[in-house]
Amino acid sequence: MKLIAMEKSVSPLDSDFSDDRPEEACGVFGVYGPGQDVSRLTYFGLHALQHRGQESAGIAVADGESTVVFKDMGLVPQVFDERKLASLQGHIAVGHVRYSTTGSTRWENSQPIHKVYKNGTLALVHNGNLLNSRELRQELMANGSRFRSTSDTEVIAGMIAKAVDDSIETATAATMKRLLGAYAIIIMTESQLLAIRDPYGVRPLSIGKLGASWVLASETCALDIVGATYERDVKPGEMIVIDERGLRSEQVVTPKKPSLCVFEFIYFARPDSRINSQNLYVARKRMGMELAKEEPIEADLVIGLPDSGTPAAIGYAQESGIPFGEGLIKNRYVGRTFIQPDETLRQLGVKLKLNPLSEVIEGKRLVVVDDSIVRGNTSRQIVNILKEAGATEVHLRISSPPVTFPCFYGIDTDSEGQLIAAAKTVEEIGESLRADSLKYLSFEGLVRATGCRREDFCLACFDGEYPIPLSEEQELGKLVLESEIVKK
Repeated sequence: MKLIAMEKSVSPLDSDFSDDRPEEACGVFGVYGPGQDVSRLTYFGLHALQHRGQESAGIAVADGESTVVFKDMGLVPQVFDERKLASLQGHIAVGHVRYSTTGSTRWENSQPIHKVYKNGTLALVHNGNLLNSRELRQELMANGSRFRSTSDTEVIAGMIAKAVDDSIETATAATMKRLLGAYAIIIMTESQLLAIRDPYGVRPLSIGKLGASWVLASETCALDIVGATYERDVKPGEMIVIDERGLRSEQVVTPKKPSLCVFEFIYFARPDSRINSQNLYVARKRMGMELAKEEPIEADLVIGLPDSGTPAAIGYAQESGIPFGEGLIKNRYVGRTFIQPDETLRQLGVKLKLNPLSEVIEGKRLVVVDDSIVRGNTSRQIVNILKEAGATEVHLRISSPPVTFPCFYGIDTDSEGQLIAAAKTVEEIGESLRADSLKYLSFEGLVRATGCRREDFCLACFDGEYPIPLSEEQELGKLVLESEIVKK
């Protein structure tokens, strides 16, 4: 048993401006591939999942005897180069890209998390959020455990390491029965690859086949990029074990009400991914078509907020008969950076990322389609930019319902103070954004567009119906928010 951790700490990355979209926790990737260049496969898999997290990236590799871990703050290409990938040799690998929802933006919270246990070492990557993390952490600390990070991922890894008696499989199964919340987890030891998913199935996790190798990923687009064929999803409450004997599974926890986060369909997942047998580009285009049926308006041009609003904008244009065009050009190289803009550039705000095409929008009545509004910061700037560029009217159309309730399952909207729709009516939001009109897609239209059933999803951020039981503190906050929404 040998663990090598190649660690480097740099300053955390900061966002260039506050976005109106919710941010999701992470992307996870794993491969069991004797004879494969597993570190390179994981690198490209993480590259495909980069949209799920831009704060840190990490890869751990095992060769049957030892485990090597490298992780750092930054985007995947900033963290890894040819030299680092060449040092990660083995036949099993796990990888992670992170956006923090629990635990601050610091190196210690980056993943994979590695732990030493009775018979070896494990490296663990996690997407989601635990509701009972505090209680489990206190229990582990009372039994002598020490923590380097503030994330719930280290709590999960610590629970498994402490529970190991005969095998990592039994320890993982025992730990699953103690976890409350949303989790899609991949675990690597020197000789095995395991995957587990919470019994509600809040976060996605797919299984793929690459020749004789097995691949695990948050989204099918990561399977595509490495040439793996999608086999199926990890089932809610299921544990997958992959080793020299192949793949086997065990239903460890009884499945609960299906509760896939609906924002996977709306925004989180890449449009070329498939979830619940549905292509997300097609589903988002249908959202735009439903929106055009529900909320028509006389206008000259439909534009989308690039890139996530574009499929719905195309659908809106197709259904309404209003021409679709590009009105905003996105600088895809801004993202997150080590260099902070000075005060002059900071005042430009969203213009660092989006620039209007004045020749296209001048004198036009615009329908501007976006997937969601959370805080309202960017939307307000967008309206101003378009009107300054000559648009005579700006009508905002949102291809999801208003986000009125916080999320406790792995999205960075865990308080109502972050949600503009929790404090304002739709009319008040439109006025505050200075839009000529603002309309949202209905619940019914959203569900129809997904091609799934309403009962397949967690819709708590829209309706306040939380499928996984909340703590007393969280439940109290929810009840207070509900009373405020009734008053408005």
